[in-house]
Amino acid sequence: MNVFTLKIIALISMMIDHYGAIFHDNIDIYRIIGRIAFPIYCFLLVEGYLHTKDVKKYAIRLLIFALISEIPFDLAFYGMLSFYHQNVFFTLFIGLVTIHLLDNPNKYKYRKGLIYLFATILSIIAGVDYSFMGLIYILAFYYTKDFNKTKRFIIIALILFLTNLLSHPIQQFSLLALPILYIYNGELGPKNKVLQILFYAAYPIHLIIYYFLNTSLI
Repeated sequence: MNVFTLKIIALISMMIDHYGAIFHDNIDIYRIIGRIAFPIYCFLLVEGYLHTKDVKKYAIRLLIFALISEIPFDLAFYGMLSFYHQNVFFTLFIGLVTIHLLDNPNKYKYRKGLIYLFATILSIIAGVDYSFMGLIYILAFYYTKDFNKTKRFIIIALILFLTNLLSHPIQQFSLLALPILYIYNGELGPKNKVLQILFYAAYPIHLIIYYFLNTSLI
């Protein structure tokens, strides 16, 4: 269970989730399967942060794809441009910047409490996917990164369970991602720049395809 495999699982789960949300919003099984994706992406974000050689490039890449994906996201879910709800790349971008600031208190002269507060308010005001709950997911993986594996995932399970109480009950199925993450072996698997870009590009591409299918244009 390496990084590549986790990305494949998260991508397939996300595409199933979005398919259900757009075409069969009354059938829960699609959304249940889809709950697996976001915790995996949060875990991979933290892993990527811990191993990246250039966090600035990482953040810029997330922001670029957030901007690229916004129109496909709006069209797929709302059928028009909307400023009400922003795609998950914005959530991951805010999370990455937040943990970077928290990880460098001497470089950035901010109190941690202000960082938490600003990131939370920004997540809510911007209307990013998963709102401030997404930030909690990311911070849960970040703050437990040095824990014993079993202890780490017990704590994360508890945090996610309590956080999910603030959302729709179906969100509790996000806990299904934890057994998958538990057997992660720390290896990258196949890696090259083309694959990396494809994983990013798959997000806006599948959304625009779903939009066209939904509007019977193709």
